[in-house]
Amino acid sequence: MSTRLILSGGRVIDPGTSFDGIADVHVEHGRIAAVVPATAGTGPEGYGAAPATDDATVLDVSGLVVGPGFVDLHSHVHSVAGMRLQAMDGVTTALDLESGLMPIAKAYADAAAQGRPLHYGFSASWSSARAAAHAGITPTADIQASLQLLARPDWQRSSSTRELQTWLGLLRSELADGALGIGVLLGYAPSSDPAEFLGVGRLAAEAGVPVYTHVREIVESDPTTPVDGSDEIGIVAAETGAAMHHCHVNSTSRRHVDRVLASLQRHQAAGSRVSVECYPYGAGSTAIGAAFLAPEALHRWDLTPQDLVLVATGERIQDARRLAQVRAEDPGAPCVVTFLDEQDPHDQELLLRSLSYPDAIVASDAMPITWPDRTWDSHTWPLPEGGLTHPRTAGTFARSLRRMVLETGLWTWLEAFRRCSYLPARVLDGATPAARTKGHLAPGADADVVVLDPGTLTDAATYLDPVRPSQGVVHLLVGGVPLIRNQHMLDALPGRPVRGAPA
Repeated sequence: MSTRLILSGGRVIDPGTSFDGIADVHVEHGRIAAVVPATAGTGPEGYGAAPATDDATVLDVSGLVVGPGFVDLHSHVHSVAGMRLQAMDGVTTALDLESGLMPIAKAYADAAAQGRPLHYGFSASWSSARAAAHAGITPTADIQASLQLLARPDWQRSSSTRELQTWLGLLRSELADGALGIGVLLGYAPSSDPAEFLGVGRLAAEAGVPVYTHVREIVESDPTTPVDGSDEIGIVAAETGAAMHHCHVNSTSRRHVDRVLASLQRHQAAGSRVSVECYPYGAGSTAIGAAFLAPEALHRWDLTPQDLVLVATGERIQDARRLAQVRAEDPGAPCVVTFLDEQDPHDQELLLRSLSYPDAIVASDAMPITWPDRTWDSHTWPLPEGGLTHPRTAGTFARSLRRMVLETGLWTWLEAFRRCSYLPARVLDGATPAARTKGHLAPGADADVVVLDPGTLTDAATYLDPVRPSQGVVHLLVGGVPLIRNQHMLDALPGRPVRGAPA
């Protein structure tokens, strides 16, 4: 196949220039060569005349929507299987920034050696650095080990002066090795000294990179919290000048999301560099041993043990005794946690308000896929039967577009691509120059392109059948290489690393 490709006659959406019109998209050598509107003079400045097309492959995409591939800032899949599932949801770049991996050099080397369908990248892992400083735990850049770590209390306590300097030094080294910022699981160490998080903000501001935070408890859930989790990132942003990214505001805020969003808006209005992400589900997923899932802590989230389901077996936890037992036996076991009732109109409205918040970014918090034989990757497509994960791994972006564009009309197509492609790439602008060629379709941009059929676009994954691919992604290019053609997955691994290189 020629390295030159023309996507012809589609409705092209470019959130970088606010262009929305019928056009041809020309791709050459992994880059956007030109966007040529069907009507002369309707495109933005810089959209040039069509290059020569003698040896180009032409795909007729008339009646379809063409835009920059989705940039997922919050994906823990770390596998070919998981990334292929995300590709069917329109994702072209999948980054693990909330948690990150350590050592960062090994994380990138392992991904390169295994091959990846999508572009990939990692933040420096705050939890792994703390575990190394507090307990001498050697990080292995492994997501399964990271899940097991969540249940260990030794890294969750406040640090001594020496420990603090040790793990800040580790984070500094990871940034020098190419981390895309600092990933902070503060919600898993909710009683740790707020001064330590302020130190993270100072380090990030010094390095010119963002901090991606799973915030500590909000005051409504735990009046004894050292500081309200959502307020804290605004405070640290104001005091240090660091860019602070609030992960999955829907799940950490739950039924208090209106208050939290109002608080974040005040911080943004005051000039704090705070960005927000969310996903369109009323249930989350984490390790069963997480501190906030302890039997004595569940009431803070208005939960009971029966709101927890083990991913591997489908078991719904019946009581506090059984919860304590499974936490002791396998604290890293993934579970689904229901925090909003998706069938309840009021709770559904709360999810829509999270997605409607000005400039809220869509991010999946995609989880690894596991099979009954304990494997967690596969190069077979369609995926083998029996795979287990959270449905947001497969359906976050299609579900968001279905709800916000096709059903409610709360977003235009242009707004949808701003939130799924353009804005997440802009979060990374200070961390790496590579981000600046993502999330838009201007000439010279990376040819990460999704072609959608608005008539069939929908999520298909459910909590009982979580690895059903989304429908409606007709074509997907990753760095100009076709990964999905006519809704069929191709045997290609075109993903490339997105590495930190602060300006």
